[in-house]
Amino acid sequence: MSAQVDLQVSDGLPRARAPALLGALTLLLIAGPFIGLACVTPWRDFHFFPGDTRAIAVSLVYSLVSLGLIIGLGTPLAWWLARHTFRGKWLLEAIILLALLTPPLAMGILLATLYGPYGPAGSLAARAGIELTNSAPAFILAQCYGALPYFVVAARAAFEGVPRELEHIALTLGKTPWQTFWLVSMPLARLGLAAGVALAWVRALGEFGVVLIVAYYPQGIPVKLWVNLQDIGLPAVYPLLWVFFLVAMPLPLILGLASRRQRLF
Repeated sequence: MSAQVDLQVSDGLPRARAPALLGALTLLLIAGPFIGLACVTPWRDFHFFPGDTRAIAVSLVYSLVSLGLIIGLGTPLAWWLARHTFRGKWLLEAIILLALLTPPLAMGILLATLYGPYGPAGSLAARAGIELTNSAPAFILAQCYGALPYFVVAARAAFEGVPRELEHIALTLGKTPWQTFWLVSMPLARLGLAAGVALAWVRALGEFGVVLIVAYYPQGIPVKLWVNLQDIGLPAVYPLLWVFFLVAMPLPLILGLASRRQRLF
């Protein structure tokens, strides 16, 4: 027997030392920057700089609005793509893939071209008194473009994992398609949807490239981090960065723990 294999068994599977060692090294590699941040942060002189608290409020409030829009718009689209086959479906899938592949700065330029003051959509919105650049609607719009494709992909995979037979049984028992969606499809897809929501939240809250081009003002946490770095230096970045982690982590952790409990029961 190879020396790399441990005879101890966990959960019915043999433990392999080599994969465990590689996993530990990988984890250390990922955790390295955060360990370094904890070491260099001036904890005794921990304080915010001008504009930091406003950036925190802007990111938190607008990200919650963006997340609601992403869930409301992305869930029906994901279910439709998972449950229907039609001509031109490949084109919709290609558009979503293109949105995923486009670099954030490039996406910001595209949005500025479309929603800017002289763009086709921006000029129409301006006539109605809505500014789609450097405004709250622009900030939310940029976050949605940055996070919506990721949620759609995750939610679609979740719905595709729901057995169609169970949906058909619900329909034969007299449930309407709407009732079947809420009573069968959504509960069975909840774990994948939770992962999609967590991913969308982190993507929206941390979106920088698109927001930088379309909605430099009002400044959220990512843009304010960049401004502090340029104007003041690294010491001005650390406090805001810790707050970003505190704001970003609770929702994914809660959803992850809830999903884990669902798997156990």
